[in-house]
Amino acid sequence: MFRTLRFDAVLIQAVIAGALSFSHLHDLAQAAGQDGWKAWAYPVSVDLLLVAAWRRMRADGGNHDAWLWFAIALVASLGANVATAGMLDMNNVPPWLRILVAGWPALAFLGGTLLAHAHTPAPKPEPEPVEEPEPELTVERAPEPAPELPPATPEFEEGPPALPEPASSAPAVPVPPALLDHARKIADAHHAQTGAPIDAETLRSRLGIPPALADSIAFQLT
Repeated sequence: MFRTLRFDAVLIQAVIAGALSFSHLHDLAQAAGQDGWKAWAYPVSVDLLLVAAWRRMRADGGNHDAWLWFAIALVASLGANVATAGMLDMNNVPPWLRILVAGWPALAFLGGTLLAHAHTPAPKPEPEPVEEPEPELTVERAPEPAPELPPATPEFEEGPPALPEPASSAPAVPVPPALLDHARKIADAHHAQTGAPIDAETLRSRLGIPPALADSIAFQLT
């Protein structure tokens, strides 16, 4: 799978500027008496110092030495461009320029060494997250409802209170057979639990019937 290489105006301009600067530095070094491979080594040395200073500036923007060596390499590159543009007689180079070209390797080595061994500031430690204590949860349990007795069927609305009649008297209120059978079951369950016969008041509360009807049922159950 091939990746498409995109060319933009900035990349093309950087290639052109680098090639011209490289050529101008070579021509200036050759005019100053550096021939053969030595003339080609000078532009490489200048460009390497520029790159080293630029990387140090990006890693530590407050490093003044990086700015200084970047400015020195930039002046060397710009000076070569201006000198080869007709401002200097390339056939008769002045002595001071020959001295600068001859001393450049030592100067570039010193700058590169200082940049390579410069102290890099340690990154600031990130603050540790503060763990907040978890709130204590109190679980309140709802009270369990008391068991409800099944409603007595059929239910009757309670009427006005009346005085109970003597147990020995005959029932004055007729009792439906179904209600009497249901009351007998309740009376048997009460007798099994307590060992005593059920009374009229208990029947009345369990069945929800008027007192007269409860007395009549109790009379028939005895």
